[in-house]
Amino acid sequence: MEHRFDLRVYYEDTDLAGIVYYANYLKFIERARSEWVRTLGIDQVRMKAEDGIVFAVRRVEADYISPARFDDQLTVHTTTEAVTGARIVLKQDVLRDGEVLFTAHVTLVALSETGHPVRLPANIRLLMH
Repeated sequence: MEHRFDLRVYYEDTDLAGIVYYANYLKFIERARSEWVRTLGIDQVRMKAEDGIVFAVRRVEADYISPARFDDQLTVHTTTEAVTGARIVLKQDVLRDGEVLFTAHVTLVALSETGHPVRLPANIRLLMH
């Protein structure tokens, strides 16, 4: 499964050096994941209300390769690497004109409303393959 999400770098995304502040890449890839889940037809609000399940980031391994700057047009490319009973592993790259600026491996888990690990519903696992 692959997904692309386009965004523009705004002044508020940059630091004093005029480059994207490092923590904002995590915001960019979070937005991309939210849109990816939405395009799969998964309503996270309904999933929480009906199944009592939420997604949470368990692990992020990130590499900052080259800086993005104010007004850059970026694309977040998300690919599914693994889906198990309660875990989803994604690779997310932030690119500018095809050049990878940032890359991350993100592990998501399914949690109950009390914060305990739970299995992903089978229909959701099938959508993410």
